[in-house]
Amino acid sequence: MFDSEASSNESPTRTSRGIQSVEVGGQLLKALARSGRRMALKDLARDADMTPAKAHPYLVSFGKLGLIEQDPVSGHYGLGQLAVQLGLISLQQVDPVRLTIAELPALAQAMDCTVSAAVWGSAGPIIVRVEEGPRAVNVSMRHGIPASLRHTGTGKVFAAYLPAAQIKEALVAQGEPDAWGDPLFEAELARIRELGLSQVDQELISGISAMAVPVFDGFGRLALAIAAMGPTALLNLDPQGQQAQTLKALGQRLSLRLGAPVG
Repeated sequence: MFDSEASSNESPTRTSRGIQSVEVGGQLLKALARSGRRMALKDLARDADMTPAKAHPYLVSFGKLGLIEQDPVSGHYGLGQLAVQLGLISLQQVDPVRLTIAELPALAQAMDCTVSAAVWGSAGPIIVRVEEGPRAVNVSMRHGIPASLRHTGTGKVFAAYLPAAQIKEALVAQGEPDAWGDPLFEAELARIRELGLSQVDQELISGISAMAVPVFDGFGRLALAIAAMGPTALLNLDPQGQQAQTLKALGQRLSLRLGAPVG
């Protein structure tokens, strides 16, 4: 009878009840994570919406667990060794491709166009997933095909964020050895880094345009690119437009999920 009752009490269908003091103290950890730097007690307490007197006991307990550590010179608080270990383990458990693929169907519907995800392959970007939107696009884009670094939104994202030597080598392999020295191409890559968005207006196929955004991992490195493609008349390339903002928002959200630095 006891075992049966205990099992019933642990039923996953029951409404979960947390411990309020843990949730309150957790605001201090969140404040440190948002800040990305060590903080004085008064500043940390303010960002966690509590008084220093209320925050201090939590910090003492977190310090004993290794979640927080206090600098012996400045007295400022930062994330401790256990927090770092938990973060690294979390990064190892997250698969950026799986995470992104799960978002593509909703993205295709929201943007009303075909979307894709690509990673860096042996000699350039490789499309790993294509999700067609409500409007079919008559373009031969499928899983496993390479993306041009010079002429596709996906490729330009990789060209903008990967090391120069890596891109130069890949451009040669793709038959575009002169692209890297092209001032127009270099200016385009600089604009992509400024906007966080690449734009392609009918470069490969007349009547078809595209744009793409980067997704970064927890070390600030480019993990993959997400692209949207559709008829030029229906795909608004304006960086401030709703479609571009929807695409950028997903890229930023996935980057945060992968542990990329905020901002």
